Amino acid sequence: MRKKLLAVEWIGGLDGCLRIIDQTTLPGEVRMMECRTPEQVFEAIRRLQVRGAPAIGIAGAMGAVLGIRKLARANSRELVAELKRVAAQLASARPTAVNLSWALDRMVRVAEENSSLDAAALKQRLLDEAKRIRDEDAAMCRAIGEHGAALFRSGDGVLTHCNAGALATAEYGTALSAVFVAHEMGKRLHIFVDETRPLLQGSRLTAWELTQAGVEMTLICDNMAAQVMREGRVQRVIVGADRIAANGDTANKIGTYSVAVLAHAHKIPFYVAAPSSTFDLSIADGSKIPIEQRAAEEITDGFGRRTAPAGVRVYNPAFDVTPARLIAAIITERGIIRRPNAQKIRKHLRI
Repeated sequence: MRKKLLAVEWIGGLDGCLRIIDQTTLPGEVRMMECRTPEQVFEAIRRLQVRGAPAIGIAGAMGAVLGIRKLARANSRELVAELKRVAAQLASARPTAVNLSWALDRMVRVAEENSSLDAAALKQRLLDEAKRIRDEDAAMCRAIGEHGAALFRSGDGVLTHCNAGALATAEYGTALSAVFVAHEMGKRLHIFVDETRPLLQGSRLTAWELTQAGVEMTLICDNMAAQVMREGRVQRVIVGADRIAANGDTANKIGTYSVAVLAHAHKIPFYVAAPSSTFDLSIADGSKIPIEQRAAEEITDGFGRRTAPAGVRVYNPAFDVTPARLIAAIITERGIIRRPNAQKIRKHLRI
C-alpha cells in the first residue's frame, strides 16, 4: 500500500489554517505551505502552488472559511455577505476549472441555509462543510479508481497527460487513481507520462507520484506521443478533467486534445476520469467553456531561463477542449459512461 499523499488539508480547529504541498517546488523539494488568509489562498491557486480541479475546489472552500473567521463582532447576516465577497474573489483565481466555483457556491448556499445560527456556530458549520467537501472528494477519487482500474489489462501501456493524481485532489487522484488501484490489484501496467508543456506537470508531478508509488513508468516529451502509439507501446490513454460540458466535451490541460486526436487515429481508447462535480450542465458544449489565458513568461522564460526572443508575441491558453466524439468513456465515482453524450450523462448523474 502506497503512502498517503495529502496535497491540501485543514490543520487545527477554527483558528487553524489551510496547509498545502507547494507544487512549484516539486520534484526537487517537498515543501509544505500554510495559508491563513483568503488572499494567500488566491495567490496559491493563481501561482499553481495548489492545482488540479478538485484540489483548488477544496482550497477555495477552506479559503472562504479563512475569509470570514476574522470578523470577530459580525452577525450572521454580515458573515454571509462577506462570504459571498470572498467567494467571488477566490473564484476568479482560475476560471476554467468548474470545481472551484462549484465548491464556493456550495459554501455560500450552506451559509444562507444556516443564517439563523449565531456567528460562532455559523463559522464552525462552514468549516465542517469545507472539510466535508475534502472528505467527499477523497471517497469519490477512490471510487473512480476502482471503476477505472477495471478498464486496464495486465501488460497495458497507458499514456497520461498533465497531473491527475493525489496532488490534484484530496487523495488518490482521478486518472492516476485508476492506475494506483490497478497497481494494488497486481495488474502490471507501464505508464507513459507526457512531460506536459509549458509547466511540465507531467515530468515534475506525475512522474514524481508514480515513482513514489513504485509504478513502472517512462517519461516522454509531448511531441513523442504519436511515435510511441505507432510503435504499439500504448493500449490505453487516461486523463483528468477541469470541466465537462453537458454533452461530454471535456476541458483539460492544453495538449489533451492533441493526445485524443492521436489516440483516435491509432484506434486507442481515450478515457476521461473525473468526479461528478466536474460536470457543468449549464454549458451545452465545449465551445462555451471559458479558457484561461496565462502569462507569456511561462513559455518565454520558463523556470527562470529565457528561451525566446524578447518581445515575441505569445499565445498561452492553459486548457483545450476534447470533443465527446473522441472520448471512449468518462469514469466517475458512480461508474463508467461509455461513448458519452448529453442523454447518457444526465442519466448517469440521475438528473
